[in-house]
Amino acid sequence: MDLSQHPALGASLLPLAVCTALTALTPPPAQAETAPLLLLARDWTAGQSPQGFLVSEKFDGVRALWDGRQLRFRGGGAVAAPAWFLARLPRQSLDGELWLGHGRFDEVSALLRRGDPDDPGWHAVQYRVFELPDAPGGFAQRAGQIEALVAAAAWPQLVAVSQEPVVDATALQRLLAAVVAAGGEGLVLHRADAPYQTGRTEALFKFKPVQDAEAVVIGHEEGHGKYVGMVGALRVRNEAGQVFLLGSGLKDAQRRQPPPLGTRVTYSWRGLTASGLPRFATLLRVRDPGF
Repeated sequence: MDLSQHPALGASLLPLAVCTALTALTPPPAQAETAPLLLLARDWTAGQSPQGFLVSEKFDGVRALWDGRQLRFRGGGAVAAPAWFLARLPRQSLDGELWLGHGRFDEVSALLRRGDPDDPGWHAVQYRVFELPDAPGGFAQRAGQIEALVAAAAWPQLVAVSQEPVVDATALQRLLAAVVAAGGEGLVLHRADAPYQTGRTEALFKFKPVQDAEAVVIGHEEGHGKYVGMVGALRVRNEAGQVFLLGSGLKDAQRRQPPPLGTRVTYSWRGLTASGLPRFATLLRVRDPGF
């Protein structure tokens, strides 16, 4: 059964006793700091011309913003990075990803959740920079400034994300295939002439083989069959305000101890149902409350 087509308003919630037990097992997320304003990507439509855009690989790390003094997660909380790591960063604001390598998101996420600046794992973490918050000029100019800052730092753990023009839609599709074959998750397209801005605009797009997005957990649905006594699906609300069920992709440990209400999750989908909901919605990962 495709849970994304389940009538969300008619689905039964977990019994109160089960909810109470699950709540006792799952501590609520820590109170979030004030989240910084970010530039967010829209989905790119295959076949469009990429003329006027600069294209880079989309790195699946943990986003972090540096204000010249403090490194913060997108949720606003401080990153417990080593003093030696922070000392190597320039005094200019940066936006980028803390990254360990292709397919290693869970590792870098676990490292950051431990919150131990003495963890030797930090010696392998790269800060891959793709934006200069509030800097003047178009994105092409800011990308050049990023390259200059990184070159001046001369530190292998500080990396400028490569930005290149792509001639047409066919070349863009070939580049996407090459990036995915190498273990990457997709591409980012940024208008070369765009000034720095925040929010979801027509200046930034993501191009991936499978669509994905974020949603917030607003309920837990009771499991049946082999999932009796556990969560069968998460009831979520996405950025468009759509409410649907997310059951595919849940691990047994997550069914026994589900993400608390208010937790952000990332899900993938393939197309839309007749009612406009994400079809075959599948949980990709639970986002850490502070990330």
